[in-house]
Amino acid sequence: MSKVKQDNFWMPFTANRAFKEAPRLVVRGEGMYLWSEAGDKIIDASSGLFTCAAGHCRTEIADAVDAQLRELDYTSHFGAGYPGSFKFASQLAAITPEGIDKIFFVNSGSEAVDTAIKIALAYHRARGQGQRMRMISRERAYHGVNLGGTSLSGMVKNREAFGAGLPGVAHLRHTWISGNRFIKGQPENGAELAEDLQRMVVLYGAETIAACFVEPVAGSTGVLVPPKGYLERLREICDENGILLIFDEVICGFGRLGTPFGADAFNVTPDIMTMAKALTNGAIPMGAVAVDNAIYDTIINTAPEGAVEFFHGYTYSAHPVACAAGSAVLEIYRSESLFERAAALSAYFLDAVFSLSDIPAITDIRGYGLLAGFDLAPGAAPGLRGAEVQARLFNSGLHIKMTGDSGIIAPALIAQKEHIDEIITKLREILSQL
Repeated sequence: MSKVKQDNFWMPFTANRAFKEAPRLVVRGEGMYLWSEAGDKIIDASSGLFTCAAGHCRTEIADAVDAQLRELDYTSHFGAGYPGSFKFASQLAAITPEGIDKIFFVNSGSEAVDTAIKIALAYHRARGQGQRMRMISRERAYHGVNLGGTSLSGMVKNREAFGAGLPGVAHLRHTWISGNRFIKGQPENGAELAEDLQRMVVLYGAETIAACFVEPVAGSTGVLVPPKGYLERLREICDENGILLIFDEVICGFGRLGTPFGADAFNVTPDIMTMAKALTNGAIPMGAVAVDNAIYDTIINTAPEGAVEFFHGYTYSAHPVACAAGSAVLEIYRSESLFERAAALSAYFLDAVFSLSDIPAITDIRGYGLLAGFDLAPGAAPGLRGAEVQARLFNSGLHIKMTGDSGIIAPALIAQKEHIDEIITKLREILSQL
């Protein structure tokens, strides 16, 4: 039992009472591994929380953060600026899809989503279509936990206790189909589900819809890979009806799918992208919204000369230390070719994960790039088996993300084949006992 007092910290997304009965405390990280308070070595198969794509405790990032703190710890970006923030925005814009060049910095994926909502509303208002206020999301979607993201959420437990949320939010069906079980990559069937957006157009009127939010791969719900043609059809419907297509790249971005972003993996360019997590390798909280130049120009150029064009931002937007961390991270991704390494390792990784298909407790496996999910047959109540499995895996030396009875595997992009083998061996050992 840990000697650390646990009375005061209200843990997020955690069964707090159960945790205090059997706490799992991590005290150190390096590369692919974490170490528990008891000194046990744990392979991290979820890159922290999809954050540490370059592995844990990179000295390059620590050195950049240390140097920045000694030079300038903080400055407001309300009417002033710091050169490093502009530098980092340029570095980031260099890897976003062509034309998605304007970067608005925030502090988390949740803030990025709420910011994207505001940008969409401001854009339509600036072009004289302020009646476009409806947001479209999907069942089983996760878009953070602020008011906007909670309203967009299609995961029941993430929203049921928090009221109606924003008005005018509608949800498309999710893309999981029972006939697509145990399929690597994109399923052949299911593109027709994109027609749900066309039904929304008919039902509500295109003139009322501001934006459609989509994760290229729905991550937190258990890795739902889009059917072939699905994202392309959403893009077509949005273009035909003046609707902004917004990709939530918080999990998919920065090499997770073997490309800079999910937009690149599926060759579909959105109008707006949200990102966070691996943006700073999890070292400093930070998120960003990348915006199409035409959207930015419309908002900026319709405002009176000298006026604030967009009344939004955060105290810590473009924090100098976060920008320093982000610049160091992008250099690691570039110099070590981590996006390309992820693409090269993907086939081996997916084959290894799908080798678990023979375990009776597993009812489905899905995956793309270095991201895979599996479903477990539920226990006495939904989510209980998943919570039990996560604890048992941790105690056996493996950390993965569990959402209900779905497990998510997302190793760091520095992983080698032997790390994948270790992860799969530990998974098989525990899951075969269910």
